[in-house]
Amino acid sequence: MMRFPVIVQAFLRWAETAKAAERAAAAKALVRAYLQSTLFGEQRKAAMIAITHLLDDPSPVVRLGLAEALAVSAEAPRAIVLSLAQDQSEIAATVLASSPVLLDADLIDLIGRGDVCTRAAIAARTGLSAPVAAAVAEVGEPEVISVLLENGTARIGRISLRRMAERFAAEAAIRAALLERGDLPADARHILVAELGNALAELDLVRNVIGGLRMRRLTREICELAAVVIAGTAARDELPELVEHMRASGRLTPAFLMQALCAGRIEFFAEAIRNLSGLEERRVRSILATGRMHAVRALFESVGLARDVSVLFVEAVMLWREAGRSDDIKGESEIAATLVRRFRDRVPPHSTAGELLDIVERAEIDRQRRAARDYVGSMILEAA
Repeated sequence: MMRFPVIVQAFLRWAETAKAAERAAAAKALVRAYLQSTLFGEQRKAAMIAITHLLDDPSPVVRLGLAEALAVSAEAPRAIVLSLAQDQSEIAATVLASSPVLLDADLIDLIGRGDVCTRAAIAARTGLSAPVAAAVAEVGEPEVISVLLENGTARIGRISLRRMAERFAAEAAIRAALLERGDLPADARHILVAELGNALAELDLVRNVIGGLRMRRLTREICELAAVVIAGTAARDELPELVEHMRASGRLTPAFLMQALCAGRIEFFAEAIRNLSGLEERRVRSILATGRMHAVRALFESVGLARDVSVLFVEAVMLWREAGRSDDIKGESEIAATLVRRFRDRVPPHSTAGELLDIVERAEIDRQRRAARDYVGSMILEAA
C-alpha cells in the first residue's frame, strides 16, 4: 500500500493538469479526510500542506470547494479559514456566515476591512454576539443593516439599535423594521417617528392636497403627539436617555413639556425638569410632589420658563395633585380643559402664555376627536 505522503505528492502533480471542477471535488474529499481524523502523523501533515497549497489555486471554484467543506466544522484549521475569509466575496461569505472557528475579534476586524458582502455574511451568522452586532451597526451599509435586523438570533444591544436609528432613519425599510421591535429604546423610537413625519411631509401627493405650510404644522403636531405617547410608554430607566436626546435635538420646548404634563406623563416630565435644571432627581420629585406653589414656580423658572408661562405649569401640577386626592378630576381631558378655562381670560391672546393655551386646547380637541372616532369604530364593529 502506498504511503499517504506519496499520494499527496501525486495529488499535487495531478492538480497541475486537472480541470477546475475535478480539483474542487478532490479538494473536498481531501478536506473530509482531514476533518474526519482518519489521517495521522506524517499523513496529516502532508494533507495540511496540500490543503494550504490549494488556497493559491487560480480557480475560485476550487477555493469555494475548500470553503464549503470547511465552513461548518469546529475542527477546521483556523489559518485556512482565515485565509478563505479574506478571499473574493462568494468564497469569503461561505465561511463568514457559519464557521465556528472565527472569533468575535476576527469578525470585527473583517467587518472593518471587508466589503458589503463580507459584512452581510457576518450579519447573517446564527447567534451573532452583541459586540459583533455593534460593529455591524456602526459601519454597515443599509442592505447589511437589513440583514442584521432580519437575523432573529442576533443579540443586538440598545446602543446598537439607537445607532442604526441615527444612521438610517431616512431608510423606510430599516425604519419600519426598527419600529416593529419591542426592545427599541424610546429615544431611538422618537428619532424614527420624527423622520417618518418628515418623510410624509415631503410626499408630493400630501403636499398638494394639504399644502406646504399646513402640512408642516400638522407634521409637527403629529410628531409631538407621538413623542408624548413614547414618553408615556418608555421604561423608567430609558427616560434619561430619551430626555437627553430630546433636549439635544431642541424638542424639549415649553409647548411639548406642557402637552406631556397635561397628558399625565409625570415620570417623563420630572426627568425633563431634572435634566434642564441640573438638580438631583430626588429634589425635583419632592418639589413637584409636595413643594409649595412658590417652590414649584421657582423650579420652573430655573429652567428658563418666563413668569407668565411658569404659572401655567404650576397650575397643571396642582391640578394633578388634586386629581390624586379626589375624584373630581378624572384625567388628562379634565386637566387640559380646566387649565384652559381658568386662564383663557387671564392671559393676552397673542402672548407666549396665550399661544401655549392654544396648543393645549388644540391638543385636547384632537384627543376628543380621536376618542370619538375610536368609540364609533368600536360600535360599528360590535354591530357588524
